[in-house]
Amino acid sequence: DGGTVWLPIDSKFPGDTYAHLQDAQASGDAQAVENARHALELVLRSEAKDIREKYVEPPYTTTFGILFLPFEGLYAEVVNAGLLEVLQRDYQVNIAGPSTMAALLNSLQMGFKTLAIQKRSGEVWQLLGAVKTEFDKFGQGLSKMQQRLRQTDEELDNLIGVRSRAISRKLRSVQSLDDASAAALLELDNEPGRPVAARLPEELE
Repeated sequence: DGGTVWLPIDSKFPGDTYAHLQDAQASGDAQAVENARHALELVLRSEAKDIREKYVEPPYTTTFGILFLPFEGLYAEVVNAGLLEVLQRDYQVNIAGPSTMAALLNSLQMGFKTLAIQKRSGEVWQLLGAVKTEFDKFGQGLSKMQQRLRQTDEELDNLIGVRSRAISRKLRSVQSLDDASAAALLELDNEPGRPVAARLPEELE
Protein backbone atom coordinates (compact mmCIF):
# COMPACT_ATOMS: atom_id res chain seq x y z
CA ASP A 1 0.00 0.00 0.00
CA GLY A 2 2.91 2.35 -0.59
CA GLY A 3 4.54 1.80 2.85
CA THR A 4 8.13 0.83 3.53
CA VAL A 5 8.99 -2.86 3.14
CA TRP A 6 12.19 -3.86 4.92
CA LEU A 7 14.75 -6.40 3.72
CA PRO A 8 16.13 -8.35 6.73
CA ILE A 9 19.93 -8.77 6.57
CA ASP A 10 22.00 -10.27 9.36
CA SER A 11 25.73 -10.99 9.47
CA LYS A 12 26.83 -14.29 10.99
CA PHE A 13 30.29 -15.72 11.55
CA PRO A 14 30.48 -19.18 13.12
CA GLY A 15 34.18 -18.69 13.80
CA ASP A 16 34.86 -21.73 16.00
CA THR A 17 32.98 -24.13 13.73
CA TYR A 18 34.72 -22.83 10.63
CA ALA A 19 38.11 -23.01 12.37
CA HIS A 20 37.50 -26.68 13.23
CA LEU A 21 36.68 -27.36 9.59
CA GLN A 22 39.89 -25.68 8.47
CA ASP A 23 41.89 -27.74 10.97
CA ALA A 24 40.26 -30.95 9.77
CA GLN A 25 41.00 -30.10 6.16
CA ALA A 26 44.63 -29.33 7.05
CA SER A 27 44.99 -32.68 8.83
CA GLY A 28 43.68 -34.62 5.86
CA ASP A 29 41.29 -36.61 8.05
CA ALA A 30 38.25 -37.28 5.84
CA GLN A 31 35.99 -38.25 8.71
CA ALA A 32 36.96 -35.16 10.69
CA VAL A 33 36.21 -33.01 7.64
CA GLU A 34 32.80 -34.61 7.22
CA ASN A 35 31.99 -34.11 10.89
CA ALA A 36 33.10 -30.47 10.78
CA ARG A 37 31.02 -29.80 7.67
CA HIS A 38 27.98 -31.36 9.29
CA ALA A 39 28.52 -29.19 12.37
CA LEU A 40 28.80 -26.11 10.14
CA GLU A 41 25.54 -27.03 8.41
CA LEU A 42 23.75 -27.32 11.75
CA VAL A 43 25.06 -23.93 12.87
CA LEU A 44 24.01 -22.24 9.61
CA ARG A 45 20.57 -23.85 9.75
CA SER A 46 20.15 -22.51 13.27
CA GLU A 47 21.26 -19.02 12.21
CA ALA A 48 18.93 -19.04 9.17
CA LYS A 49 16.00 -20.16 11.33
CA ASP A 50 16.82 -17.37 13.78
CA ILE A 51 16.73 -14.77 11.00
CA ARG A 52 13.42 -16.06 9.66
CA GLU A 53 11.71 -16.14 13.06
CA LYS A 54 13.04 -12.82 14.33
CA TYR A 55 13.13 -10.58 11.28
CA VAL A 56 10.97 -11.94 8.45
CA GLU A 57 7.46 -10.55 8.97
CA PRO A 58 5.49 -9.80 5.78
CA PRO A 59 4.00 -7.40 4.81
CA TYR A 60 6.37 -5.22 6.85
CA THR A 61 9.37 -7.09 5.46
CA THR A 62 10.14 -9.13 2.39
CA THR A 63 9.21 -12.80 2.50
CA PHE A 64 12.87 -13.74 2.80
CA GLY A 65 16.03 -12.60 4.56
CA ILE A 66 19.76 -12.51 3.82
CA LEU A 67 22.48 -14.16 5.88
CA PHE A 68 25.81 -12.43 5.21
CA LEU A 69 29.04 -14.40 5.69
CA PRO A 70 31.99 -11.97 5.95
CA PHE A 71 34.72 -14.29 4.63
CA GLU A 72 35.06 -15.65 1.11
CA GLY A 73 36.41 -19.00 2.32
CA LEU A 74 33.40 -19.59 4.53
CA TYR A 75 31.02 -18.54 1.77
CA ALA A 76 32.77 -20.85 -0.71
CA GLU A 77 32.45 -23.74 1.74
CA VAL A 78 28.70 -23.14 2.02
CA VAL A 79 28.35 -23.03 -1.77
CA ASN A 80 30.38 -26.21 -2.28
CA ALA A 81 28.33 -28.02 0.35
CA GLY A 82 25.09 -27.14 -1.47
CA LEU A 83 23.71 -25.25 1.51
CA LEU A 84 22.51 -22.24 -0.52
CA GLU A 85 19.53 -24.12 -1.93
CA VAL A 86 18.83 -25.86 1.37
CA LEU A 87 18.60 -22.65 3.39
CA GLN A 88 16.55 -20.92 0.71
CA ARG A 89 14.08 -23.79 0.54
CA ASP A 90 13.75 -24.55 4.25
CA TYR A 91 14.10 -21.10 5.81
CA GLN A 92 13.61 -18.54 3.01
CA VAL A 93 17.08 -17.16 3.74
CA ASN A 94 19.61 -16.30 1.04
CA ILE A 95 23.35 -16.55 1.68
CA ALA A 96 25.68 -13.77 0.51
CA GLY A 97 29.45 -13.37 0.72
CA PRO A 98 31.74 -10.35 0.30
CA SER A 99 31.94 -10.78 -3.47
CA THR A 100 28.23 -11.46 -4.02
CA MET A 101 26.48 -9.10 -1.60
CA ALA A 102 26.49 -6.08 -3.93
CA ALA A 103 25.38 -8.14 -6.91
CA LEU A 104 22.58 -9.72 -4.88
CA LEU A 105 21.29 -6.34 -3.68
CA ASN A 106 21.44 -4.91 -7.21
CA SER A 107 19.49 -7.83 -8.62
CA LEU A 108 16.89 -7.52 -5.86
CA GLN A 109 16.55 -3.80 -6.52
CA MET A 110 15.97 -4.45 -10.21
CA GLY A 111 13.39 -7.10 -9.34
CA PHE A 112 11.55 -4.81 -6.93
CA LYS A 113 11.43 -2.01 -9.50
CA THR A 114 10.06 -4.38 -12.12
CA LEU A 115 7.46 -5.64 -9.66
CA ALA A 116 6.44 -2.08 -8.79
CA ILE A 117 6.04 -1.23 -12.47
CA GLN A 118 3.94 -4.35 -13.02
CA LYS A 119 1.72 -3.50 -10.06
CA ARG A 120 1.18 0.01 -11.42
CA SER A 121 0.84 -1.04 -15.04
CA GLY A 122 -2.94 -1.35 -14.67
CA GLU A 123 -3.18 2.23 -13.42
CA VAL A 124 -0.92 3.45 -16.21
CA TRP A 125 -3.04 1.61 -18.78
CA GLN A 126 -6.24 3.16 -17.38
CA LEU A 127 -4.65 6.60 -17.50
CA LEU A 128 -3.64 6.10 -21.12
CA GLY A 129 -7.18 4.95 -21.91
CA ALA A 130 -8.63 8.08 -20.31
CA VAL A 131 -6.21 10.29 -22.22
CA LYS A 132 -7.15 8.56 -25.48
CA THR A 133 -10.86 9.06 -24.76
CA GLU A 134 -10.40 12.77 -24.10
CA PHE A 135 -8.14 13.14 -27.13
CA ASP A 136 -10.79 11.49 -29.31
CA LYS A 137 -13.39 13.94 -27.95
CA PHE A 138 -11.02 16.82 -28.64
CA GLY A 139 -10.51 15.60 -32.20
CA GLN A 140 -14.25 15.28 -32.77
CA GLY A 141 -14.90 18.76 -31.37
CA LEU A 142 -12.12 20.22 -33.48
CA SER A 143 -13.51 18.54 -36.60
CA LYS A 144 -16.98 19.97 -35.93
CA MET A 145 -15.50 23.42 -35.36
CA GLN A 146 -13.58 23.20 -38.65
CA GLN A 147 -16.78 22.22 -40.45
CA ARG A 148 -18.61 25.18 -38.92
CA LEU A 149 -15.81 27.53 -39.90
CA ARG A 150 -15.84 26.21 -43.46
CA GLN A 151 -19.63 26.58 -43.58
CA THR A 152 -19.43 30.13 -42.23
CA ASP A 153 -16.71 30.97 -44.74
CA GLU A 154 -18.80 29.59 -47.59
CA GLU A 155 -21.89 31.48 -46.43
CA LEU A 156 -19.87 34.68 -46.15
CA ASP A 157 -18.39 34.19 -49.62
CA ASN A 158 -21.84 33.51 -51.04
CA LEU A 159 -23.33 36.53 -49.32
CA ILE A 160 -20.57 38.92 -50.37
CA GLY A 161 -20.30 37.47 -53.86
CA VAL A 162 -24.02 37.51 -54.61
CA ARG A 163 -24.63 40.98 -53.16
CA SER A 164 -21.54 42.45 -54.78
CA ARG A 165 -22.50 41.09 -58.19
CA ALA A 166 -26.08 42.35 -57.80
CA ILE A 167 -24.91 45.83 -56.84
CA SER A 168 -22.38 45.89 -59.64
CA ARG A 169 -25.08 44.99 -62.18
CA LYS A 170 -27.31 47.80 -60.93
CA LEU A 171 -24.49 50.33 -61.11
CA ARG A 172 -23.32 49.48 -64.61
CA SER A 173 -25.55 52.15 -66.12
CA VAL A 174 -24.41 54.80 -63.66
CA GLN A 175 -21.60 57.07 -64.84
CA SER A 176 -18.58 57.16 -62.52
CA LEU A 177 -17.44 60.51 -61.09
CA ASP A 178 -13.90 61.65 -60.62
CA ASP A 179 -12.37 61.19 -57.16
CA ALA A 180 -12.80 64.78 -56.05
CA SER A 181 -16.44 64.94 -57.07
CA ALA A 182 -17.19 61.60 -55.46
CA ALA A 183 -15.48 62.67 -52.24
CA ALA A 184 -17.35 65.96 -52.16
CA LEU A 185 -20.68 64.29 -52.82
CA LEU A 186 -20.14 61.66 -50.14
CA GLU A 187 -18.54 64.16 -47.76
CA LEU A 188 -15.27 62.22 -47.58
CA ASP A 189 -11.80 63.59 -46.76
CA ASN A 190 -9.57 62.70 -49.68
CA GLU A 191 -6.36 64.67 -49.17
CA PRO A 192 -3.21 63.29 -50.81
CA GLY A 193 -1.24 60.97 -48.51
CA ARG A 194 -4.11 60.49 -46.10
CA PRO A 195 -6.55 57.61 -45.85
CA VAL A 196 -10.08 58.32 -46.93
CA ALA A 197 -12.33 59.15 -43.97
CA ALA A 198 -16.00 59.98 -43.76
CA ARG A 199 -17.05 63.33 -42.24
CA LEU A 200 -19.94 63.20 -39.81
CA PRO A 201 -22.81 65.63 -40.33
CA GLU A 202 -22.56 68.71 -38.11
CA GLU A 203 -25.55 67.72 -36.01
CA LEU A 204 -23.77 64.44 -35.05
CA GLU A 205 -20.37 65.95 -34.26
